[in-house]
Amino acid sequence: MELTIIGLGPGDPRWITREAWEEIHSMDEIFLRTKDHPVVSQLSEILSIHSFDDIYQEAGDFAEVYSRIVDQILYETTRRKKVLYAVPGDPMVGEATVAALRKRSIESGVAIKIIPGVSFIEPCLAMLKIDALDGLSVADALVVAAGYHPPFPPDHSTLIAQLYSKMVASDVKLTLMNQYPYDHPIVLLHFAGTPEAQMEEMELFEMDRSDQIGSMTALYIPPLSVPSSLESFQETVARLRAPDGCPWDQEQTHESLRMHLLEESYEVLHSIDSGNLSALKEELGDLLLQIVLHAQIATEAGEFTMADVIAGINTKIIRRHPHVFGELDLKEVDQVLTNWERLKAAE
Repeated sequence: MELTIIGLGPGDPRWITREAWEEIHSMDEIFLRTKDHPVVSQLSEILSIHSFDDIYQEAGDFAEVYSRIVDQILYETTRRKKVLYAVPGDPMVGEATVAALRKRSIESGVAIKIIPGVSFIEPCLAMLKIDALDGLSVADALVVAAGYHPPFPPDHSTLIAQLYSKMVASDVKLTLMNQYPYDHPIVLLHFAGTPEAQMEEMELFEMDRSDQIGSMTALYIPPLSVPSSLESFQETVARLRAPDGCPWDQEQTHESLRMHLLEESYEVLHSIDSGNLSALKEELGDLLLQIVLHAQIATEAGEFTMADVIAGINTKIIRRHPHVFGELDLKEVDQVLTNWERLKAAE
């Protein structure tokens, strides 16, 4: 049983690879994740087409859509012994069904062959005239929309795929505004890789007002104007302690920094007590410097890293909140506190 998965490129038939075209011409029929792609009209002249667009109309959410498509593809592969499945762009870029098929193919005894295609990324880069290796992050709109905080650093440029609709764009905007100013410049890219490609430049708060948003819309977010990620700050502190860095920072130890850690903690408390939020922002930065310095000293000694610090506290917080990240049902604050102490004692 063999399942071949090809990428149809971003839209224009000229972007389909020669290997993909050869595979198309070798088959009598093809299964499409969706017919909502400019290439489909040409495919219908070559072979019989089956699509899963009806599932999009029937299912309650995207998770159900993708699960049902995967079930059907594996069933058809088992029944027909050889199936050609095509997805927009590149099969390995933002294709949930392909990821699920690769995982489930092992238990199903289905051999998968993946023929790469041109993703939406390349034509977007050409439109924007930027280099992906200049720190570009790439994210899925649905992942960003479902989160509370953007999963990428704000001082690098970011490309977000498949906004789908104004509703998704609105959810993405709300997540982004937890990290970017409301008037941060953005670019909407529509139909990249097709003759109809166009860009809309606007400010972040306006992004869900565009009437052109659809499944072939991507969002480009330029970096913030100043270094503002934890990673960039770690680089600054590491540079201070480098051989050609600052003599004062170079000679600091965990012990020598004790006084500064205590002092900055009191400064934070003072700004809270005074109700001065501007001061609180500054003092939290000073306190963060102490934390990053300690982590850098430990990194240089091979003891632990900042990633270890964050992973440790993140794991602990998730473990101690089973009523949020698990299935435990706790409604009252006193119940939460009791359970917290119980979990803490067991650690």
